[in-house]
Amino acid sequence: MIEHDVLIIGGGLTGSRAALAIAQNYPDQSVGLISKVHPIRSHSVAAQGGIAASLRNVGDDDWLTHAFDTVKGSDYLADQNAVQVLTQSAPEVIIDLEHLGVLFSRSEDGRIAQRAFGGHTNSRACYAADKTGHAILHELVMNVRRLGCKIYHEWYVLDLIYEDGANGKEVKGVVAYSLETSEIEVFCAKSVLCATGGYGRVFNTTSNDLASTGDGLCLTANIGLPLQDMEFVQFHPTGLYPAGVLISEAVRGEGAYLLNDLGDRFMANYPISKNRMELSPRDITSRNIAHEIMAGRGINGGNYVYLDVRHLGREKILSRIPFAREEGLRLAGVDCIDQPLPVRPTAHYSMGGIPTNIDCQVIGSDSQAIARFFAAGECACLSVHGANRLGANSLLECVVFGKRAGEKIGAYVSDRPMPKINPDHYLAAAKAKLKALLSKQGNSRIADIRQQLQDTMTEHCGIFRDDQRLKDGLAKLQTIRDRYDHDLLIDDRSDLFNMELMQAIELGNLFTVGEIIMTSALSRQESRGAHSREDYPQRDDLNCLKHTLGYLESGKVRTSDRPVDMSLQSIDRDRFTPQERKY
Repeated sequence: MIEHDVLIIGGGLTGSRAALAIAQNYPDQSVGLISKVHPIRSHSVAAQGGIAASLRNVGDDDWLTHAFDTVKGSDYLADQNAVQVLTQSAPEVIIDLEHLGVLFSRSEDGRIAQRAFGGHTNSRACYAADKTGHAILHELVMNVRRLGCKIYHEWYVLDLIYEDGANGKEVKGVVAYSLETSEIEVFCAKSVLCATGGYGRVFNTTSNDLASTGDGLCLTANIGLPLQDMEFVQFHPTGLYPAGVLISEAVRGEGAYLLNDLGDRFMANYPISKNRMELSPRDITSRNIAHEIMAGRGINGGNYVYLDVRHLGREKILSRIPFAREEGLRLAGVDCIDQPLPVRPTAHYSMGGIPTNIDCQVIGSDSQAIARFFAAGECACLSVHGANRLGANSLLECVVFGKRAGEKIGAYVSDRPMPKINPDHYLAAAKAKLKALLSKQGNSRIADIRQQLQDTMTEHCGIFRDDQRLKDGLAKLQTIRDRYDHDLLIDDRSDLFNMELMQAIELGNLFTVGEIIMTSALSRQESRGAHSREDYPQRDDLNCLKHTLGYLESGKVRTSDRPVDMSLQSIDRDRFTPQERKY
């Protein structure tokens, strides 16, 4: 059994920033960071456009305006106490990143450059060309390694250890599997932080990498704890067609146009977006693109529209959005200097996740903190994004609450003893689980079952939803899951990097996450943010201004709810009281 004071699951921006905060403030504490990929390959490295902060380098700005934009963008479902922490902390963490060595792009006078992003009143997205996540993650991982944190890369966490402690149930560690050697090990810790990212791979077209399979969320659901607001899935407006990979919002921030088959900048044709045009919030922009396609105004009547940057000129394209050009050339054979890029909405971000308080402690269905268990980043739901996340706020959440989680955890474990665990039971159960999977000799390949699952989620729980579509989707999911349970085929029996075995485990996680998403969507009978119900087209603050909790109970998904924090109303009631979103 391996022991650490703190165990962090996930090596992306959130996990690395948390590890760094502990190492900086509590150097005597032992930190283990466990990741199923090398930390540099975490999906955070793919974040492109920017990280928001009210630095005032471009125009006048302040944290309260940033907070209002965030709450309004969330369709008033964000917890306002968490938004206050996010936006007040933003300038400090940007300067902190700069001091750690992050090479932000600069304005001519030497200050950190800031660009416009959808839904933001001011130009507040700090950036490193269009490779911002890459620039930040590399510096964080380098500093984590420099300060001596133990990194277990290419280890896969199979289960959380959640059992009785001195004062009720608590998380005491994890059971993990080495991809390199097939070794199974129990990790014991005074505290566990889940920072495992999102679940975009539950849909058939996504900007997320192959590792975004909702592992941490499924680990949490499997021990009976709730997931919050899982119905809110962000579809980014500009996924490169047909691959689905992201064309950053930075491209629209630099002045790109969205065009339909008639050559019209169609955002002007929709009242809700005619003022902000291409810089409207993502939920609105994605729905407008989907409407254009459904109306037959996709390019050549197809399933995409154009993103046009030709008017920006070669020099600006190469200096400000070079990665977007590279992706267009590599995956679509299109050079955006000379031709418009084909784009359509793609599953991008998880607004929902593991519910936490503002100190990143995981909370149960009674809103009480779970002992020794923390979560932060995209896998968590504070909720700072509510029903719709504004661009450039995701990297900010990772850094602000990764740092905060590390500081809070360091203080939390400083006077706590190491929990007691009998590892034998957990090792035997994990070995039996893997043996059962490896014995699967049915007729259905993992790729085929996964494709069915992803197609079902996209068809029945995509940008537009309704009661019958969701009920039919849940029935289909159960049929496909039966195929997974009883007809799965696994060929690979090797002990070294058995990727087929890992994909089988990840596929099981996707089923759990998909069912909770769809059940939560069925229970929310309104349209709010990224959750658009054609049978309930209006937002319903009277009955639905609340967070959805979805959890497993006797193998079935149940839902309940909890209230939304509205504390910023005491500072500015006119702006922070729910009202119609207008841009």
